[in-house]
Amino acid sequence: MTAPSRRPSASPEDEFHWIALSDLMSSLMMIFLFLALLYMLQIKQNHAVVAEVRMTAVEARRAIYQALEQEFQADLRRWNAEFDQTTLTLRFREPDVLFDRNSARIKPEFEAILRDFLPRYVAQLRRFQDVIREIRIEGHTSSEWNLGSSAVEAYFANMELSQQRTQAVLRFAYGLEPLQAEQWFRQRIAAVGLSSSRLIRDAAGRELPAASRRVEFSVLTDFEARLLAPIPAAVDSR
Repeated sequence: MTAPSRRPSASPEDEFHWIALSDLMSSLMMIFLFLALLYMLQIKQNHAVVAEVRMTAVEARRAIYQALEQEFQADLRRWNAEFDQTTLTLRFREPDVLFDRNSARIKPEFEAILRDFLPRYVAQLRRFQDVIREIRIEGHTSSEWNLGSSAVEAYFANMELSQQRTQAVLRFAYGLEPLQAEQWFRQRIAAVGLSSSRLIRDAAGRELPAASRRVEFSVLTDFEARLLAPIPAAVDSR
């Protein structure tokens, strides 16, 4: 009867091969774990930075609103203006006071308002200049134009008119003596004509032409820029 064959024992060379492979797998596992830990820490840091920026932005916008609201709350009614907390927009909504019809000439009544409003507005915003990206003057019109004009013709005619009006307001602001030294204000102010792209409508969706003809001053903060800024590396305090 033939004796059963025995499986040859592993040679020292094979055992060394398996030990080396095991060590390699362990090393790779440690590297993967280390990378995963770094990724988790980076995600946590990103979330912390976003949360901090959001909180800072909310606090800054609330502080700007409170400063402007306190400064102008007694004036809004006599100016027929309103202040939107969500967008930090102060809106002058009395077209018969702002400009002559189809004209970019500022009426004397609106000049008087701007002469009172602008220096106080800039003075209140001065303390927030580090978080303000832009102060925007926006000109808005109704969709109306001359009889017989197409919708496209009316839109572009109103676009030109709204741009001319905001430029007139900007030029007036530049000419005010109290603003001559406000270099930061000059670096952030912008004039934008938006034609009839943002009409005011009633509850039924019908255009309100008179309400649509308005001038707005809006404050834009640097919230987006801060979110996109590089995240500083953590400092080792040991």
